[in-house]
Amino acid sequence: QVQLVESGGGLVQPGGSLRLSCAASGRQFSIYAMRWYRQAPGKQRELVAHITTVGTTNYADSVKGRFTISRDNAKNMVYLQMNSLKPEDTAAYYCNFFPNSLTWGQGTQVTVSS
Repeated sequence: QVQLVESGGGLVQPGGSLRLSCAASGRQFSIYAMRWYRQAPGKQRELVAHITTVGTTNYADSVKGRFTISRDNAKNMVYLQMNSLKPEDTAAYYCNFFPNSLTWGQGTQVTVSS
């Protein structure tokens, strides 16, 4: 069964950086694209970043140039490097396979505040 475990969130000041990690299991990791999503309180979950099986990446306009998604197929891990963080990046962050699994992880909270 699918299991997604996100980690690496925390409280950071505006302009700071965080690196999120996601351990994925239950599917053959290397043949799936992977995505990071985020959900702020009172808002719908939104797509942040996408990485294909061969490493091609796409980003939401709001994070382009600041966030970098990467993957390690040997470790079944996907990462999100977040730089130049803004208060509007505050949200719970989730990873998932693409096509999405119906199972989601618990997410990791990112709070950007001074």
